[in-house]
Order: sequence, then C-alpha cells, then structure tokens
Amino acid sequence: MIDCLYVHVLSLILERNIRFRMLQPTPGMKHFFIAGNWKSFKGQNDARTWFAEFISLWKTGTHQWSSVTAVLCPPYTLLPFARDALSETTIPLQLGAQDVSPLGEGAYTGEINAGQVSEFASWTIIGHSERRKNLGETDPLLIQKVSQAKAAGLHIMYCVQDESVFVPDGVDVIAYEPPWAISAVSGGIAQNPESANRVCEKIVAKHPGIPVIYGGSTTPDNVLSFVRQPAISGVLPGGASMDPTKFFRMIELLATVS
Repeated sequence: MIDCLYVHVLSLILERNIRFRMLQPTPGMKHFFIAGNWKSFKGQNDARTWFAEFISLWKTGTHQWSSVTAVLCPPYTLLPFARDALSETTIPLQLGAQDVSPLGEGAYTGEINAGQVSEFASWTIIGHSERRKNLGETDPLLIQKVSQAKAAGLHIMYCVQDESVFVPDGVDVIAYEPPWAISAVSGGIAQNPESANRVCEKIVAKHPGIPVIYGGSTTPDNVLSFVRQPAISGVLPGGASMDPTKFFRMIELLATVS
C-alpha cells in the first residue's frame, strides 16, 4: 500500500516537472502560453460536446505545439471529466483551476483547497479581476492563495489589472487583464495591442523572468497582433476558449509564430 502511494506521488511530481519544462523556450524561439478560462459556464453535456470537437480537430491538426504551453481552465465541477477526456488522447493540453482556497484542508464548508485541485489540474488562476470586484478579494487573501497553491505543487497564473498591482513571489505567469477589455464588459473589443504591450513592458521590467500574457477579448482574429508584441508572451481568452474551434485555432496560430 505504501509502495503504491509512493509510486503515485513520484509519478505526479515527474509529470509536473515535465509540464513545467514546457514553459522553457527553445533557444532562438519565443515560447507562448495560452490559457482558456470557461468562467462559470458549461455543464457536463456542454463539456462532452466541446471535447469531442476539440479532439476531432486535434486528429486533423498539425500537432506542432512544441513552442506553446496550452492550458484549459473549466469550472471545478468539470475538472475530473476534462482529465478523463484528455487521458485517452495524446493532446498536450494541460488543466487548470480558476481559483483555489486560501485555506488548507479542514472544516471549511464550501472551500476547495489546493491539494484537492492538484488531483485534477497542474495550474490555477489567482487574482482575476472578476473575483477582485465581485468577491472583494484583497492582496493579503491572494498571497494566502499563492502560498497554498505552491505548497500543493500547482503552477500559478496571477492576474493583474495594471502595472501597479502587487504580485506575490512564486507565480509562474502574470496575466495582464484590464477589466474594461474583458469580452463580457467590452462587447468583444480588445485593447490596442501596442497599448497593451506598453503596460506589459512595465510589468516585465518589475518582474523579470516571469512571462506576461494578455487577457481581454482575444480571438483567432487578433491573437497574433498581441503575441507579436515584444513584451507579450501569450493570451488568456475567455469567450473564445468556450468555442473548441476558436480555441484550437488560437493554439495552432501561436505554434506558427517564430
């Protein structure tokens, strides 16, 4: 029993190390990161349809994703289903949660702790503007979440709304997502890529070595205009990720950029 548990834990550690190495760029090539955020949308039937279409696209695609780390963040309730759907394929699509509890295991009704998330996902979003606004999340609370996520072995996408937002130590990717540019607010109108790049340059300067991605109404039609900016290393699509064809197309487009 103990030996089996040891082997299982070791396999998880090795898997996460391999996945993290996917973030390291090939010499001479810019590495891109894309994370789809389903927010509080979709049930299991919707997810079943989404994965059936995405897997079908994969079977006819280029499979040249070596320069891209792709992550999908469905609601908690769909993480087990998503894991099982992907386990039957060779698709290098990783899973992430949209949030984690600032608390560990214990008598915390309604909370989903980082250790529970790590059974199904290798990434988590922390600090999204919608949670800051709608749930009043503050920097001290988000620091606790980062600490819990790192202790559980999760990689972290930390959202900031401008260059002045505090970023805790230990995050793996910083997502610049101005609230007014999110598709649910903007009606699908993204920020000007050059303007977004200027903000991302300031974030990169403050946090050297951490990839900075852009989130705010990105689509297959505009994704290249963002990632071709020198300070932008990827995107965090919301609405576009809920369409399997659009999300797949965005990944394929990123894979073509040299």
